[in-house]
Formats: sequence, C-alpha cells, structure tokens
Amino acid sequence: MIAFVGSVFSPYYHWRGRRDPDNHVAFNVALYGPHGNVWTMTERGRRSLNRSVECLQIGASSFQLERGSFVIMFDEMAMPWPGQRWLPKRVRGKIVLRPEAFTTEPHSLDYEGHHSWLPRAPICQASVECDVFPEGSWTGRGYHDINFGNRPIEQDFDGWDWARGDADSGTQILYDARLRDGRRRRIGLRISAEGEVAPVDIPERQPMKAGFWGVRGGIACDEDYQPIVVRALEDTPFYSRALVQTTVTGTRLTMMQETLDCNRLANPVVRLMLPFKMPRRA
Repeated sequence: MIAFVGSVFSPYYHWRGRRDPDNHVAFNVALYGPHGNVWTMTERGRRSLNRSVECLQIGASSFQLERGSFVIMFDEMAMPWPGQRWLPKRVRGKIVLRPEAFTTEPHSLDYEGHHSWLPRAPICQASVECDVFPEGSWTGRGYHDINFGNRPIEQDFDGWDWARGDADSGTQILYDARLRDGRRRRIGLRISAEGEVAPVDIPERQPMKAGFWGVRGGIACDEDYQPIVVRALEDTPFYSRALVQTTVTGTRLTMMQETLDCNRLANPVVRLMLPFKMPRRA
C-alpha cells in the first residue's frame, strides 16, 4: 500500500506544474496471491482528502493509527489490464500492522537533502483481509516507511534500487540511489527487534534479468553469488518489483526488491501511457 499526497508518479501532477499537492492524491493497492494479483491507483482531488495527526483518508480508503496499530481500510477500483482482467474490478479489504519496533531518524537519499526516507515501523506483524482472494485473509510480517521531498525525483535521480528482508530477529534494508551527477547514495541498515539501527556494508550491485519492458533491476549481492528472482511481481515501463534471493556479507536473504528508472518515468511517451492504469477522478 502506498498513500500519495502530491503523487510523484502522477502525469496529471506533472502536467499541472507540480502545484497544489493536496489536489493530487492517491491510494495505491498492490496485492499478490497464488490465484492472481490486483493493482489499483486512482488519483483524486482535494475534496477527497481528509487528514489529521492520526488519520489519512483518500476517498473511501484510509490509513489510521488506532491503539498503537496502523489500520488500513481500502475500497478501490482495479482498471482493466491485459493478462489480468478485461473489466474494472472493485477491491475492498483491511490491513492491520502491529509494529514491534520504531525508528525516528530520516535518511537523506541525496546529498543536498531534497529527498528523505524514514523506515518508521520496520518490523511489524501484519494481517490482511481482501475480498478478491479465495482464501480471504492471511497473516505475516509487515513494514511501514515514509518518503518525502521538495523536488521531482526525476530532477535529481537516474533511478534507485530498494530491498528489504527479514534477517535474524530483525530486518535488513538496502537503498542504492543513482544521482543525476553520477554519484551514488548507498544505505544499508540492519534494524533489531528492539529498534536499534546499525549500518551494514553493502556489496556491489548485481543486475537481474530485465523484464518485458526492459527495466533492468539490480540488488546488492556478494561477488561469489548471484541474485535469484523468486517471483516477478511488477513489470512496468519505469518500475519493477520482485521477490529476490540474495547474499549480503555471507548472509542469505529473501528480500522484496524494487527498481525505479527515473529516466523512463520522465519519458513523455510513458507519461501518456500512465492514465490507462492510473485514472484521475477528482
């Protein structure tokens, strides 16, 4: 789940000069199951936005803090998409994240401080209920983070890789950002069940097989090993997501991995394609 205020991927927000972020909000739902996937992202206007210290509501979906847990209610519409569905499909459900650890220090993804990332609740217990899956619900591990910035990401980045996976009793997170000026910003964190954050040495990035759209993801991996894509989850013209096995400083990890190609995102042809999957209902 991603809740956007001033959606960084929105072509409408871009075409309007990235002014008035409250008028470009969206609640993205991406769920993957053995019987198929669902993906929704409808952009809405300011009349659909309601937020307070403890709640963010966008349309009929919300993200709320209740007695120390994050409760996510979603009611969205998945658009038709080749290979998935030929008609729109309503997607409703509930997710509860029960954090076991918190962090409070944001990390800058660039060297000038325009873009920040905070792994707010890096270790959670999660329960998911959704009406589109035959099995109805499941429980497992969860994670919650926040990204925020004051400039378009494509202005400062060529792209980045991000990955997170369980390690011992905690979690390990890898960020590898490639900046426009040729520099890299690499962050490796190991966070314990008590919320203690320790830096981790990151081996070099190893590329993975490109998907249908040509986005070539990568992940940090010890040089004596090769990353293995367990399951490809998203394959788009500018973004990919996969479940990947890698080895970091001798530790074998199964990680959720994401790659963003900002050059592809900024391509005018790609921006014209996005409304088919990301409609606007102001």
